[in-house]
Amino acid sequence: QVQLVESGGGLVQPGGSLRLSCAASGSIFSINAMAWYRQAPGKQRELVAHITSGGSTNYADSVKGRFTISRDNAKNTVYLQMNSLKLEDTAVYYCNAGIHSSYYAWSDYWGQGTQVTVSS
Repeated sequence: QVQLVESGGGLVQPGGSLRLSCAASGSIFSINAMAWYRQAPGKQRELVAHITSGGSTNYADSVKGRFTISRDNAKNTVYLQMNSLKLEDTAVYYCNAGIHSSYYAWSDYWGQGTQVTVSS
């Protein structure tokens, strides 16, 4: 059984910063790509940032230059540093990871989500 547990969400003023963390635990052989998605009320879930096992990254245009995704492979953890937050960044943020529980067994996992609210 594999779990992704997010932390770090909260309420912040426009222009502020937050750092999200997502730790994978359980029966883990290896982790491929990891990513952060978000879903605002009444909108579809969208990709925010993605990082490969080798550390290559890509970002949604709306967060480029403000958000940074990183990972600590020794801790099975992915981070999202969010700076210069805007009202439109308000959403539930979800962690996603492709995880091998053995050499042959791979599944896509999601965290439970963490609320980020940007408000003055």
